[in-house]
Amino acid sequence: MDLHILDHRLRVTSICKNGLVNFTHPLIKLIFLRKRTRCKFFSLTETPENFTVVLDEEGFKELQPSEHLQVEGSVWLPLNVISNGNASSSSQAVGVTKIAKSVIAPLAQQHVSVFMLSTYQTDFILVREKDLAVVIHTLEEEFNIYREVGGEYSAVLSQDVRNGFQKNGKEAPQPTVHPVLIPPNQFCVMSLDPDTLPAIATTLIDALFYSSSPKEGALPSQDLDCIKFFSFSLIDGYVSLVMDTEAQRQFPADLLFTSSSGELWRMVRIGGQPLGFDECGIVAQISQPLADSDISAYYISTFSFDHALVPEEDIVSVTEMLQQHRKEPAC
Repeated sequence: MDLHILDHRLRVTSICKNGLVNFTHPLIKLIFLRKRTRCKFFSLTETPENFTVVLDEEGFKELQPSEHLQVEGSVWLPLNVISNGNASSSSQAVGVTKIAKSVIAPLAQQHVSVFMLSTYQTDFILVREKDLAVVIHTLEEEFNIYREVGGEYSAVLSQDVRNGFQKNGKEAPQPTVHPVLIPPNQFCVMSLDPDTLPAIATTLIDALFYSSSPKEGALPSQDLDCIKFFSFSLIDGYVSLVMDTEAQRQFPADLLFTSSSGELWRMVRIGGQPLGFDECGIVAQISQPLADSDISAYYISTFSFDHALVPEEDIVSVTEMLQQHRKEPAC
């Protein structure tokens, strides 16, 4: 397999809910006015706590400093695994499950923190720029590693990063097993042609910026355990959307497309309190057991918590698996 280090330098930020009004103009510009910004990597995810915005340096320039904006101090680089040979069968596990053993677990063992962003098209593994030498040395036996510069890929050789290389200390201990929450929402992972964004502009703005406001004539939710989660990504010209089925009903069905099976997903929300960015092994805690059981999963990290999406038909077995995993004593 090939591992691509993409030509984006990313920042991970958070906008608090009551401060969103200060950022609606730049966010709308980044979503709908692609020709007026040089941003090529943009992702906005709403959770009950805040809005997580991941974007490249050009996009980051659009966000003015504010007491409502938190910025994680590191520059992050997105990695992408490209499988050689035949395309994966639809019966095989997809998403983060495919890279759990070859990427996620080895990086956790070397104490490298990762920030995951699964989309409809692919999975991005974000690592801190300062950890790149460790990442390359850790994964070079498993992957052919290439780095993108100006749209062209060139092979990265071990000696290219040997100068200044330092491992991140001793091997990481077994990852902390965080509590998980499994809300009852059903989720969809979808995409659309970016040229059709203007056609859903009103609906998308309403879903992103006014979703917490009660709709006229709407009945109060009967299930208070459902959580708000909506993710929009526009990366290198590809759009990805993750939303629950209630939000999906607001969009015109003929513009959104998903897999031929129309699969529904359930969420595993990781963390009893905000996770922070320095702990390693959080993604491995979930992805490794799923990989062992060949269960597909999308994974979206946010500023405060992590979120795995698994097929609805597997949620019972996933719940039992994770409960058992929490009971096992740490090594």
